[in-house]
Amino acid sequence: MNKIIETAKKIIEPDHKMRGIAKAHLDDLTKPQGSLGRLEELAEQIVFITGKKRPKISKKVIFTLAGDHGVAEEGVSAFPQEVTRQMLLNFSHGGAAVNVLARHAGADVKVVDMGVQGEIPQSSGIINKKIQPGTSNMSKGPSMSRNNAILSLERGIELVEENNDYDVIGTGDMGIANTTASSAIIAVLTGKEVKQVTGRGTGIDNNAFKNKVEVIKKAIKINNPDPNDPIDVLSKVGGFEIGGIAGVVLAAASKKIPVVLDGFIAAAGALIASKIEPKVKFFLIPSHLSVENGHRKALQFLGLNPYVDLGMRLGEGTGAALTITLIEAALKIYNEMATFNSAKVSKS
Repeated sequence: MNKIIETAKKIIEPDHKMRGIAKAHLDDLTKPQGSLGRLEELAEQIVFITGKKRPKISKKVIFTLAGDHGVAEEGVSAFPQEVTRQMLLNFSHGGAAVNVLARHAGADVKVVDMGVQGEIPQSSGIINKKIQPGTSNMSKGPSMSRNNAILSLERGIELVEENNDYDVIGTGDMGIANTTASSAIIAVLTGKEVKQVTGRGTGIDNNAFKNKVEVIKKAIKINNPDPNDPIDVLSKVGGFEIGGIAGVVLAAASKKIPVVLDGFIAAAGALIASKIEPKVKFFLIPSHLSVENGHRKALQFLGLNPYVDLGMRLGEGTGAALTITLIEAALKIYNEMATFNSAKVSKS
């Protein structure tokens, strides 16, 4: 727990003067003011987060954290649980969507076993942060012990500490049934009804969706997670990879590194982190709007407006990888465009 507390204490609200500096520079570029819309907003946000007048994104990474969920036995997913491990090996071979989009963005992909069932070969290159081979079935009791919830956060923090030379960090996930855990977390922390924040995950049919909603309601009723205690919520209805994402967010914010959130599961992790230390919100960059029902509500609760809406719902870090390319584009505009004075262009 000390690692979490110490990390949270290092998170300092960025200097708002940097926004004014960034906006003044953007307004002096050879274009009508604000004409590049949210690209300008994105550049301004990076200046604000980093505190650098001319920030550059040289080294980029997507952390794809994986964990299995005991609640999968309740039939809440269209895929069997062994798919989590199989997809991890696919990531390690570079064959998944996140690998392709990360290559496009020039970003590294670091795949992390936070709690996957079965052994992962050491030769795979997958980072071993395994806590247990999957959580317990949250519809029958807590997903994990409080100590393991703390451990999942600490291991997420360790990831950033052990890979501290990156200029931007994207968060991704893999885990059959993790939308069920994320819906439960978001329902508890935002106070929304379960049905409002529950989607179809891997593509379940109507009957399975109704079952999923009831399973989440049951889990919340049985475990009675305390919305004022984010670690209690994580331990009662969460997942190891969700706790890991929360740890990554805390650690990145403590180092003034922009954190690009992927989709629904990443938002659940960010909510946990923001309940531990609200100032993490300043360092978050939302990537895309997932089709999962609860994603928009989670982002609204965090005060975030996503940059891309392509009807995506894959996870893995795919939305984060796409948005990193937007960040690079925004910074190229910010750093490389001529000013009115340098180009000898009249402002009026």
